Amino acid sequence: MSTFPGTPRVLKGGIVLLDSISGAVQRIITLQYNPDTLTRSLQVQAVDQASKNRSQALRLIGPPVETFKLDAEIDATDQLEFPDQNQAAVQVGVYPQLAALETIIYPPSSQLLNNNSLAQSGVLEIAPMEAPLTLFVWSKNRVVPVRITDFSVTEEAFDVSLNPIRAKVSLGMRVLSIDDLGFDEKGGNLFMVYQQQKERLAGLSQSGTFHDLGIGGIP
Repeated sequence: MSTFPGTPRVLKGGIVLLDSISGAVQRIITLQYNPDTLTRSLQVQAVDQASKNRSQALRLIGPPVETFKLDAEIDATDQLEFPDQNQAAVQVGVYPQLAALETIIYPPSSQLLNNNSLAQSGVLEIAPMEAPLTLFVWSKNRVVPVRITDFSVTEEAFDVSLNPIRAKVSLGMRVLSIDDLGFDEKGGNLFMVYQQQKERLAGLSQSGTFHDLGIGGIP
């Protein structure tokens, strides 16, 4: 079936993994279906008012702590209708898609084995393993560094070999700001671009009037 040429291309959300040092792209994970909803929350980072210091009442100590929550659906049903073209789906269902997401929050097995070897050889202090820089991409206006904080999977259907063929992945992500990454790191730079993009978009918002508010001005 041909697609009408005037149909706009639907962009997909996804996750990009970068090497935390070089910035090289390690993996791009696109969501099979865009979630119907994206829940965001922002926690204001203000000066602690326990001291009741009035000179600090309007001061912000940094960007708000922003979080994202979404449910992503993964379904191999359509692929199973054409088994010759989708051997992976026939053999293991949606395991590959699930594994690509799940391994984001696993340290590589090679590092685990290496650290075990170091421990066995008597090394007393082993640095924690560093994960790739994770970017959440939701259009060109939202390319933001995140840490995955919540991850749950509901497998909803299985083939005869008990491979999952339909699943829902619930993701919770915390935005990593300059407070987490600093200004000199790749992630910190991307966060500043993200915030500056918000400021540009805010400038496109039409300003209201006192008349809209039902007042003549500020007393």
